[in-house]
Amino acid sequence: MDTKSIVYIALFAALTAALALFPPIQLPGGVPITAQSLGVMLAGSLAGAKRGGLAMVLFLALVAAGLPLLAGGRGGIGVLFGPSGGFLFAWPISAFVIGYCVSKFAGDNLVKLIGWIIFGGIVVMYAIGIPWLAVAAEMPMTKALTVMLAYIPGDVIKAVLAALITRGVRRALPGF
Repeated sequence: MDTKSIVYIALFAALTAALALFPPIQLPGGVPITAQSLGVMLAGSLAGAKRGGLAMVLFLALVAAGLPLLAGGRGGIGVLFGPSGGFLFAWPISAFVIGYCVSKFAGDNLVKLIGWIIFGGIVVMYAIGIPWLAVAAEMPMTKALTVMLAYIPGDVIKAVLAALITRGVRRALPGF
C-alpha cells in the first residue's frame, strides 16, 4: 500500500473520530443519532471504495481496542455487540459501496452524488443495522423499522452535506 493510501485511511478514520465531538442525540431503541455517519459518507465519496472502507475498518479496530471514539465517549468491544453494532459493522461496507458507486456512476452530477451517497450511507447501512438492532434490542423487526424512521431526515441531510463537500473538494483539488 502506498503512502497516499495510508494517509487517506488515517485521515478519514480521524475525521470520523472527530465527528464524535458533536453530542449524540439518544432516541428509544439504543441507537444514538450522531454526526459520525457523515464521516462514513465522506470516507467513501472522497477517499474511494478501498481507502474509505479500510478507514472504517481502522476506526472500528480502534473502537474495539477500547478507545472512546464513538459519540458520547463510547468504545470497547461491547459497544460493537450492542443495539448499534450492526450500524457500526456496516460502516466499512457503506463506505466501500459509496466509494464504488460514486466513482463509477456519479461524476460531477450533484443529484447522482446525493443519490449514491443515500444508497450506500442509508439504504446499505440500514439493511445491515436494522436486523441487528431487532435482535440485539429484542424487539420485533417492525418495531426496529419504525424506530429507524426518526433517523432518516438527519441521515438525508448528512448525505446532502457529504455530496456538497465532496463536489467542493473535487473542484478545489482535482487530484483528490
